[in-house]
Amino acid sequence: MFQKLFNSRSSQLKLVAPTDGNLIKLADVPDPVFSEKMMGDGVAIKPSNGILVSPVDAKVIQVFPTKHAIGLKSVNNIEILIHIGLETVSLKGEGFKVFVKEGDNVQLGEKLISFDVDLIKEKAASAITPIIITNTADMQRISQMESRFVSAGKDEILSIEKQG
Repeated sequence: MFQKLFNSRSSQLKLVAPTDGNLIKLADVPDPVFSEKMMGDGVAIKPSNGILVSPVDAKVIQVFPTKHAIGLKSVNNIEILIHIGLETVSLKGEGFKVFVKEGDNVQLGEKLISFDVDLIKEKAASAITPIIITNTADMQRISQMESRFVSAGKDEILSIEKQG
C-alpha cells in the first residue's frame, strides 16, 4: 500500500543529440517560433555535419514533404519535432535525403535524414536545428544539458520527466 502511495508514476526519458554540433539554448535560436517556445520546449544544435539520427527509440509519426523536419514519438509517448535549419521549408527538399518513412520504428542512433549544411547556410536563414518536445504540457520537467559540443547518438541533450 505504501509503495502505491509513494511510488512515482512519472516516466523519464533522456534524449541524445540527433546530430553533431554545438548545443545551444532554445532562447538563443534567432526565430521567435522556437525561442519563445511556441511549439514547445527543447534545445537546439548548430550542426557540424549533415547527418541526423534518432535521439531515442521511437516511431516516426511525421516526415515533412519538404524533408526539413521529422516528428517522432518515443515509446513512452513523448513527441519530438526535429526541425533542420531555420526557414528551410523554402528549399522544398533540396539538399535533404530521408531514410525513413511515417510508421517506421527507429532505434536510438539510427540514420533518419542527411542534409547539406553548406547549402542550408547559403540558401536558408540558418542551419540551427531545434529539437522540440511538442507535448510539453504533458511533461513535469524538461532539463537541458549544459551548452557544449555534442556527438550524435551519444551525448545527452535533454532529460525529460513525463507526468504520471
